[in-house]
Amino acid sequence: MKLSVLDQAPISRGSDAIHTLNNTLKLAKITEDIGYTRYWVAEHHNTNGLASTSPEILITRIAAHTERIRVGSGGVLLPQYSPFKVAENFKTIEAFFPGRIDLGIGRSPGGSQLTRMAITDNMDRSMREFPRQLADLQGFLHNTLPKDHQFRMVKAAPRLENVPPLWVLGLSERGAKNAAKLGTGFVFGHFIKPDNGAKVIQTYRNNFQSSPSIESPKTVVCIFVVCAKTQEEAEELALSQDKWLLSVGKGADTKVPSIEEVKKKTFSQEELEQIRKNRERAIVGTPDKVKRKLDRLSEQYQTDEFMIITNIYDFDAKVRSYQLLAEEFQL
Repeated sequence: MKLSVLDQAPISRGSDAIHTLNNTLKLAKITEDIGYTRYWVAEHHNTNGLASTSPEILITRIAAHTERIRVGSGGVLLPQYSPFKVAENFKTIEAFFPGRIDLGIGRSPGGSQLTRMAITDNMDRSMREFPRQLADLQGFLHNTLPKDHQFRMVKAAPRLENVPPLWVLGLSERGAKNAAKLGTGFVFGHFIKPDNGAKVIQTYRNNFQSSPSIESPKTVVCIFVVCAKTQEEAEELALSQDKWLLSVGKGADTKVPSIEEVKKKTFSQEELEQIRKNRERAIVGTPDKVKRKLDRLSEQYQTDEFMIITNIYDFDAKVRSYQLLAEEFQL
């Protein structure tokens, strides 16, 4: 099985964006050294607790700081941008780091309506245009726009023999069909919506059509994991992620709280129920327990690659979580 990393660059309470982004570079190098396949960074806006706002810049910095690991976006929020410009950005990055760049694309609006307006600077761009934008992006990447396309004579530079593979991030059968129709890779967000995932991925496989991007279906499943030597330690470390997810769900402060802060808080029954429900998006436990659960999910999803996201307060504990997994899976 392959393991990869999704990093949202979460800022721990008492820390700051500069320290957090430096930790992103450290974690990328560490996970490369211990055998992880990919290191992807997210795109989030108008939040005080996530420092990953510009995947293109982060990817370039991380790729320069590492040597072998694939680096990519998880993902660029295409509804807000020009497919042509996204193609040129990633072809430029690919030219600097040939064979190491992944272009993951998401359909999220990027935040509230006001936030999206600030990103796009365009009130008229509809989220419903995503399939068309995705097709245009693939066309610009591979110079395969239809002959009757209005931008057929516009070529995305630099001209490269090989371009970054295209991946679509999705949660629904609609997203799976978009990816399948265009022949892109597909990443299912178990860490966001674990329900119905196996059916979504099967829909992708059933409808897949080969393309210039890839010839056969490729899938990755992204999931929260907190791993420690004992179950007790893992549960304690996960307290900060539990509270963070609760706050994110309420649209509240998105900085990751310390374990001590969480222990001092009294949760309502409604909050405790939401924490329990959020745990369905995660695996918390010892290396053996995590491996057993990922093995079962691998069979359920019929995938051999998981992207691990660990949003806990203590950076050293986060590093250790990734290390323990690497050891257990013999990466």
